[in-house]
Amino acid sequence: MAPIVGADRFDWLFRAVRFDEVDGDFLYVYARDEDAAAEMEDEFALHISIIASKILDCQINSVLILPRLQ
Repeated sequence: MAPIVGADRFDWLFRAVRFDEVDGDFLYVYARDEDAAAEMEDEFALHISIIASKILDCQINSVLILPRLQ
């Protein structure tokens, strides 16, 4: 993801991200806060699903990016 996002933006956006679980073809991701979750979902959900599908060797069709509960 870093080459796609850029180093500085990657550090800000993906800091404290947790890739939590796969349920069927859904991947649940928890971001640092609401702003990071919204930006990740709007701009990078497709990229995350493609990379996760390759790493997990199963089809990920939807990435749900939620803010962490503090």
